Amino acid sequence: MGNLYEDALPPVTGERFDTLLSHQGVVIERIVSTSKIESQEYVQQQDEWVVLLTGEATLAVGGRKVPLKAGDYLFLPARTPHTVKSVSDGALWLAVHLHGGGA
Repeated sequence: MGNLYEDALPPVTGERFDTLLSHQGVVIERIVSTSKIESQEYVQQQDEWVVLLTGEATLAVGGRKVPLKAGDYLFLPARTPHTVKSVSDGALWLAVHLHGGGA
């Protein structure tokens, strides 16, 4: 048992990734962001579904600007370049990584 909102203070800079579950090719992470981030492009080998639980963010996904507000979710197919361009301080995300090539 756990609580998404406990120990959810943002780091001084960047983002903190906390693995909540890793089971049979599925990894669920809580991500806590600060507004002090360096844009870093991610190109992951697995599919990812992400939801912004609190805050606001702007991503670049495959060269397209994607604004997000609390409650917005997004599917990122494997090998899709994506970058967090800006994020509000204390933004809270839930990310589901799907390893092993689904159906």
